[in-house]
Amino acid sequence: MTEQFSKLDHPIFIESIRRIKAQLDVTDLDPLQQQVLERIVHSSGDFGIQYLLRFSNGACQSGVFALCQGAPILTDTAMALAGVKPMAGRTLNSIVRCVLDWAPEHAPQGSTRTAIGMRRAWLELSSEFKGDRSPIVLIGSAPMALSSLLDLVLEGALAPSLIIGMPVGFVGVLDSKHKLINSTLPYISIDGTRGGAGLAAAAINALLRASMRDQ
Repeated sequence: MTEQFSKLDHPIFIESIRRIKAQLDVTDLDPLQQQVLERIVHSSGDFGIQYLLRFSNGACQSGVFALCQGAPILTDTAMALAGVKPMAGRTLNSIVRCVLDWAPEHAPQGSTRTAIGMRRAWLELSSEFKGDRSPIVLIGSAPMALSSLLDLVLEGALAPSLIIGMPVGFVGVLDSKHKLINSTLPYISIDGTRGGAGLAAAAINALLRASMRDQ
């Protein structure tokens, strides 16, 4: 299975990870968390992420298990979807969808297209993919969509298998991240204003690669 897994990796990627491992400070992360960290550093070029990355207990394991059970991946933007679909296709052929498929044409007053799209998407997908197949959610750009999902769960909706909550920016971002890490849901997040579609995609791509070892 290691040989099959290695076919996913370009020599440049392998060398990049070797250099990243050599430069990272020693961590107390478990192997899956370490792989997520290395992939995010590879995508961002930012070694400072090491001190900002946060995991709830068992979050990575929960994500890998759900992926292996056929859980779909729901992203907040087309950019995040584009960052995930190639790896999903090379690994488990996971379904990858974007909340914008459910979003209204125009943002309603006091909300955003992604927040409305998240509510609609979650109510539909969570009725189809239940239990061990509960969707994994990626947020790289839309803090209101993250808050909308968390509110839905508080209202009694199905909980995601994993939330990768890494919205980037300055409006609503810190509040949504604080709300996430103070929830009881499995999450991977980045402290502060850093984040983005590329980093959220990097995190799930690390889990998709790791999931091949369980097949």
